[in-house]
Amino acid sequence: MADYTFTSYFENEVLRKRPYLKKDWCIRVCQNPIRSEPQEHNRFRYWGEIKELGGQVLRVITLEDRKTIHNAFPDRRFKR
Repeated sequence: MADYTFTSYFENEVLRKRPYLKKDWCIRVCQNPIRSEPQEHNRFRYWGEIKELGGQVLRVITLEDRKTIHNAFPDRRFKR
């Protein structure tokens, strides 16, 4: 977990809105994604299945360094 950091937005807003999320889930998705792709504004999207969330797919957004996690949420529209 030492290689990854979290933005203040993630710490103050994302975790407040989604207190069930765990940082280690976000890191796990970034390290072993089902899919990843670039996003606008030099960010990157990662998707990964989280068994602890009933198998839901979690989307994680990082900054351009791919190590700073900015946002995360269950992606109900993800198509496998």
